[in-house]
Amino acid sequence: MTKRRTFSLLAIGAISALALAGCAAAETETSSGGSLAEYDLTGIDIAVGSKDFDEQLILGEMLVAAFKAAGASVDDKVDLGGTNVARAALESGEIDIYMEYNGTGWAVHLGLPDPSFDAAELTAGVKERDLTENGIVWIGRSPFNNTYAFTSSPEATEANGGPFTLTTMMEYVQANSDVIVCMESEFPSREDGLILTETHTGIKIPDNQQLILDTGIIYTETAANNCDFGEVYATDGRIPALGLTLVGDPGVNILYNVSGTMGVDKYNEAPEAFDAIIEAILGPLDNTRMAELNGFVSADGRPAAEVAKEYLVAEGLIN
Repeated sequence: MTKRRTFSLLAIGAISALALAGCAAAETETSSGGSLAEYDLTGIDIAVGSKDFDEQLILGEMLVAAFKAAGASVDDKVDLGGTNVARAALESGEIDIYMEYNGTGWAVHLGLPDPSFDAAELTAGVKERDLTENGIVWIGRSPFNNTYAFTSSPEATEANGGPFTLTTMMEYVQANSDVIVCMESEFPSREDGLILTETHTGIKIPDNQQLILDTGIIYTETAANNCDFGEVYATDGRIPALGLTLVGDPGVNILYNVSGTMGVDKYNEAPEAFDAIIEAILGPLDNTRMAELNGFVSADGRPAAEVAKEYLVAEGLIN
């Protein structure tokens, strides 16, 4: 398959033991009629960080707005950088909290093999180990699972006669030496990244068929047929907006439900409030809702802070 390849130059035991009081739990379950202002964080200073892609920006800005509504003094450090940068900032005390994914916690931060494919079990395992080993508290768990995924370009999908599976995608790459798979910089070497796909299929992608791009560029270059396949996040709103087709995943990729991650000393300043606020934020965020919010930023170009606040107001969490 021969086609033009022009690439843009712009590279745009504290946790489990502390349960909510009955009143707080009830408010979390019916957050649409409540307000985060009742969980008093007055006098608490908190630095909020995030990674550097749209979903993380939205989640980080949700925390910023929510903690401000509860009376905290908030240092907004959203958009720090990649996974390692955000985690290092948390461990050093540069930030007090950011949203992290259970699969990343297990495979990357804890360096553990064979993660559970049950969301509750995986998060519970990460929560216990990260607290014991690193003093990091995991708070809440989102319904949405923003796992790694691949999309196929319109031309590749048409050539295949419909959607690929991971196995047929890798067979297609192997059979066509001009096929290009676009990925972000850390994905090929991550234990929870390309390694899982290559292990599952028994096929490796040659270096000359890999192209490393910034995360956002992967979507547009795949839509333009300059990448035959692009590594993406499953809840990204640009997938439907750009007419991309998800590659079917038969349970190969690790789960990525999100939780708040916070140093234990800061958490212990107001554990019940932090539990209630984060659980109220995450509770309504299933895959459909998170993809919709992501699309407002990624496809429509709206500011992440605006989208975050709009969501919190719609849920009755802030005014």
